[in-house]
Amino acid sequence: MTPRESEIIALIHQEVKPALGCTEPIAVALAVAKAVEIITENCPCLCPEGWRLRAAFHIDVSVSGNILKNGMGVGIPGTGMVGLPIAAALGAVCGDSSLGLEVLGKLSPMAVSCARELVDNHLVRISVADTDRLLYVKATVSVDGRAEASAEVDPHAYAIIEDDHDRIVETSFADKILMSSESGAAAAERSTRDYGLTVKEIWEFANTVAFEDIAFILDDRTLNLALAREGLDGQYGLKVGRAIRENQAEVFGDDFLSYAMGMTAAASDARMAGCTLPAMSNSGSGNQGITVSMPVIAYSLKYGIDDERLARALILSNLVAIHIKSFLGKLSALCGCVVASTGSACGIVYLQGGTYEQVCYAIKNMTGNITGMVCDGAKVGCAMKVASGVSCAVQSAVLAMRGTCIPSTDGIIEDDIEKTIRNLGAIGSVGMKATDKMILDIMLCK
Repeated sequence: MTPRESEIIALIHQEVKPALGCTEPIAVALAVAKAVEIITENCPCLCPEGWRLRAAFHIDVSVSGNILKNGMGVGIPGTGMVGLPIAAALGAVCGDSSLGLEVLGKLSPMAVSCARELVDNHLVRISVADTDRLLYVKATVSVDGRAEASAEVDPHAYAIIEDDHDRIVETSFADKILMSSESGAAAAERSTRDYGLTVKEIWEFANTVAFEDIAFILDDRTLNLALAREGLDGQYGLKVGRAIRENQAEVFGDDFLSYAMGMTAAASDARMAGCTLPAMSNSGSGNQGITVSMPVIAYSLKYGIDDERLARALILSNLVAIHIKSFLGKLSALCGCVVASTGSACGIVYLQGGTYEQVCYAIKNMTGNITGMVCDGAKVGCAMKVASGVSCAVQSAVLAMRGTCIPSTDGIIEDDIEKTIRNLGAIGSVGMKATDKMILDIMLCK
């Protein structure tokens, strides 16, 4: 393996990972869990075995507007509830920060009951932080002292997450900083980042890297296919995936398009409604991970694609999404399924025997089609946007395979594929800032 191949594989591991639940409330749960663990480590006299299920936590969470937007209406795994307060409470009573985006992996009925009690007793407070960062969580936790404590103790701690959903940058106990990864001055703008990738390099990597070095990406199929099947079997959210699959005779047909739309939407149905199965995420989003992979997986299932070819298609799909997302930032007013479905369009082109030029055609077709779809928060309705993204991805791939591409005379499309991607990123990260604020204002005033 070359040094550059090692770098790219490390990037994939960094951006493609399992996540249990929507990643915005999960980031809140992770920060709270870390704060509670700090109290546990520093106050052993107050923290006997099982204390977290009985403690009277006081939880104060300050979040960026985008975290709030994506956490207001989404289901929290295993609870039947939505929103950031229950996510924060679960982080306190059962969260394990060592599990990262699967911080709620030790969820139990008792933990859910205790977390609900904290919320019902108004011991969880969520507020909007005064920050320019799109992804920011500060969780401050205190706990009532106990009579058996030998000395006066005021156990309180905080943890701060910035820029990535699982990136804890600062912790404190009793007003003393324990860890700070970088100062505010040193932390230059991280909302967007250039990984040094190009579509050309991604294409060459996907085609030439040794299969054994990328076989891990087949975990995409394991996790997201399980979610899709759960969504088809259960009664989750709006049941968009089930509706598509169950109306194939009368409306949708039994072709690849309806199969891919139904399977992908079903996975989103389950995830956004609080299913306790993890998704394989991409760029910090489970829905993006589902949308970037499930159409490709659906194609492999319908047409009997072998594991190596599927793995290479998934590498291409995931890396294209990571590359485009690097110019948008982790959270923006632009719906993530625009980016993710662009990646899956490239994966479908690859599986159909397409060329590098046809992959570029697919990206341009997607950019000229659904750019501008807004993100109005994470919620069960996202499954409909996911289905729309998949439909556009298949259309774009079909046109690309026919040699059809939106020309550079149209809109934001350029002859240079990298300029096209940067145009898309500029619209989502800069041009739609006012849109993002308006969406949040509308949501908060309902």
